[in-house]
Amino acid sequence: MGSFKFCPRCGKELVVQEHAGRPRPTCPGDGFVHWGNPTPVVAAIIEHKGAVLLARGRGWPEKFFALVTGFLEAGETPEAGVLREVKEELSLDVEIVSLVGVYPFELKNELIICWHVRARDEQEVKLSDELEAFKYIAHEKLRPWDMGTGLAVRDWLKARSAAAGRT
Repeated sequence: MGSFKFCPRCGKELVVQEHAGRPRPTCPGDGFVHWGNPTPVVAAIIEHKGAVLLARGRGWPEKFFALVTGFLEAGETPEAGVLREVKEELSLDVEIVSLVGVYPFELKNELIICWHVRARDEQEVKLSDELEAFKYIAHEKLRPWDMGTGLAVRDWLKARSAAAGRT
């Protein structure tokens, strides 16, 4: 139900009450309701130099690599957000190829909007302070994982395989 324990407007302790069919932290004083809506996150399946680029965040386990992701900013379109995140984290200018899909990530209360993007091969990756490493994975070796952005990878690989079968 979220991490709100006290009302952000008046400071009273929140109590759980039903709103719109679900229990939600509610202020008994001023009626504030913490809806706990998911946070929009953009993600990118990045093609660069003939492979898919994955990144490892600071403090992640050494063998853990994932898609580049980031929070959507206020007033920003998802398309602009994914372009900004890839630029901020990898110093790559990319073009959007297609929308892969939208995925709920309940574990972190996020809604992931994933795009397939492509960077020009002559560009060089420069990692931001948020990232520790990156690696390239050949398309045929890329494997999805069972949650979050891994679901987008699964769908992208299926669509890619289906498109290859049509040619």
